Amino acid sequence: MRKLKLQMQISVDGFVARQDGALDWMTWDWDDEIKKYVGDLHDSIDTILLGRKMTEGFISHWMSVVEKHDESSKELKENYEFAKKMIDIPKVVFTKSLDTHNWVNTELAKGNIVDEVNQLKKQNGKDIIVYGGAGFVSSLINNNLIDDYYLFINPSAIGKGMTIFSEVTDHFSLKLVKSYTFDCGIVVNHYTPK
Repeated sequence: MRKLKLQMQISVDGFVARQDGALDWMTWDWDDEIKKYVGDLHDSIDTILLGRKMTEGFISHWMSVVEKHDESSKELKENYEFAKKMIDIPKVVFTKSLDTHNWVNTELAKGNIVDEVNQLKKQNGKDIIVYGGAGFVSSLINNNLIDDYYLFINPSAIGKGMTIFSEVTDHFSLKLVKSYTFDCGIVVNHYTPK
């Protein structure tokens, strides 16, 4: 059975975004080592799950990198291959409100989250990765659907914000598989549910 992996940027004080959704606190001066780590993680997947609220920004960001990669920006050129991968990998957007969309390589999941995710896990293929947003990831956590947590802990504290663990109503335990440190200050903790 395929695994569902969560890759999530998180502040040292446990937030995944500011209260208004801003992500300006994230560390992006990544070196080749952390880029390789993320690349290797994505080599193990062939499906991306997203919540509806995050999808527009996610897809438009990566489409912009793909479309503008010939421009002189070193950053755009360096991120082209990864951006192309993000566009080319099939995506499933969980929504209750959309019936149609115009996103490339994307289908909608409108049913019960547990049934939809378990159906995806039973399909043949590589593993599945989820990015968010916060409410969607909280629902996955509360339904025990995530098999591997890759929490990218940024060297920033923001005081208040959105969390993926806000709906946990009882004790929630994770087992640390391995911790990785990178020169940019990010620590990636790989956990599995206990």
